[in-house]
Amino acid sequence: MALWKSFEGNVFSGSHLDRAGNNRRDPDWLRGRLAAPEARFLPIWQLKAPIAASGTPHLLWLSRPEAEAVSALETPILLGVDDGGVPYFAFEASAAGDLAPLDGVARFEEVRTVAPAVERSEAALLAQARSLVDWHRRHGFCAVCGAPTRAHDGGYVRRCTDEGCGAQHFPRTDPVVIMLIHHGERCLLGRQKWFPEGFYSTLAGFMEPGESIEEAVRREVWEEAAIPVGDVGYHSSQPWPYPSSLMIGCIGTALHDRISVDDLELEDARWVDRATVREAVERVTARPVDPLSQDTKLEGVGTMGLKVPAPMAIAHQLMRTWAYE
Repeated sequence: MALWKSFEGNVFSGSHLDRAGNNRRDPDWLRGRLAAPEARFLPIWQLKAPIAASGTPHLLWLSRPEAEAVSALETPILLGVDDGGVPYFAFEASAAGDLAPLDGVARFEEVRTVAPAVERSEAALLAQARSLVDWHRRHGFCAVCGAPTRAHDGGYVRRCTDEGCGAQHFPRTDPVVIMLIHHGERCLLGRQKWFPEGFYSTLAGFMEPGESIEEAVRREVWEEAAIPVGDVGYHSSQPWPYPSSLMIGCIGTALHDRISVDDLELEDARWVDRATVREAVERVTARPVDPLSQDTKLEGVGTMGLKVPAPMAIAHQLMRTWAYE
């Protein structure tokens, strides 16, 4: 099997910040960063991101006084520190009334809509911020004893407030394998019932406990299409903050081409030749899109033929790599 070159240009990857994993455990250091006049804060409202209301699309970062006008900043999350020592935080703006100071200054957009429009490093920070804000919303109580939890270490730990328990809880990342499986000059694509008409993508599924990446790829393809897979190679990965997954992109070789679809998993699966995939990825790439003027989800575009995921999706990058190998 070919040794696939790692592709590191996936949307939601490429943060320019040092996450300061050691320093953020020091309460004094953290308080100093929070009080620094150069510190910048990103409000997240209903898991949406603030985009400056004018100019080139970019995230709206607030100074501490501006952030305090929006929220009490009880549990700001440290995203990291840049090369110049400037700390960046995210926080949840929970009440609608808190947003009044931002009227006319920012508009809140879905993170997936915003990501293709802003710089890559900002999109990476959005993935980090959205995932962590969502995790804090879901983990206000201890999974061991049920007592309230409190954020520590810059937002990367929640500790049980019951002294008799004291359990620590950490943000989780759910690994997902997503794979392009090929057999000769054709690759295997599938569709879910909720996909738009004509839309197909690579197969994917969550990894299970005690399972390697290669094993997960083979299991998922067998379960969904009854295709045995031999060689499996790594392509690239992509953080996916819905709510907090890591997409692990692979390319594998099918051992035969006899498809048997599990209709609980897929509506359809088929082999698609290289020329058709190449035409589809070029069509979806060529279409001019304003990410902030419409819902830019994973739907492909085109009025005829195969429709595939847009370039921001790792599935698109897997298809492109194989189509032009």
